Amino acid sequence: MRIHVFDYGAGNLHSLLKALDGPERSLQVSTDPGAAAEGADVLILPGVGAFAPAAERLAGGRDAMRAAILAGLPTLGICLGMQLMFDGSDEGPGAGLGIFAGRVTRIDADRLPQIGWNALDDRRDGMFSASGLDVAYYANSFACRPSDPSVVIAWSTHGRDRFPAAVRHGRCVGVQFHPEKSSTPGRRFIEAFLDDARRAVPTLRSV
Repeated sequence: MRIHVFDYGAGNLHSLLKALDGPERSLQVSTDPGAAAEGADVLILPGVGAFAPAAERLAGGRDAMRAAILAGLPTLGICLGMQLMFDGSDEGPGAGLGIFAGRVTRIDADRLPQIGWNALDDRRDGMFSASGLDVAYYANSFACRPSDPSVVIAWSTHGRDRFPAAVRHGRCVGVQFHPEKSSTPGRRFIEAFLDDARRAVPTLRSV
């Protein structure tokens, strides 16, 4: 399984790469968005940084990456990576991938950023039942607001705000929390996503 991680230069990827590592997997980190999508069996958009500089890094290969995701490339966007799957963000200028219609806005709460553990409610995807993940680790001040609420597969609440904890469109999954920092259930969630991706790629089914 060729797992490509798009690095927009925002933070340490060590914990994420450790969670993704495993038998019969090759990990490649790329700062080129087009190269990150090309030849990948799985694409990961990591979760540290601010929207504007990440969108700027994405701009040169945005169309190629978007086309690959819409064509069925299994993709996991984590925190900022989830936000980049939307049209844009109030955090700063730049265009997201537009996989999900909607924008990213500041969470309505007195205490920001939200840093720490929070419950996941109304979970309705097999990845949650497979992993047992019902509480996850967050580090965010902004949240995604999809135009179509039916894409939401889990919710969380912070302050006065209830916001999507996870969204899904086909093989594209976005999570506002950090599964790689959410203890054993979080790492199991990543494994559940990769298992789902394996079933989506015919050449990997026998691995």
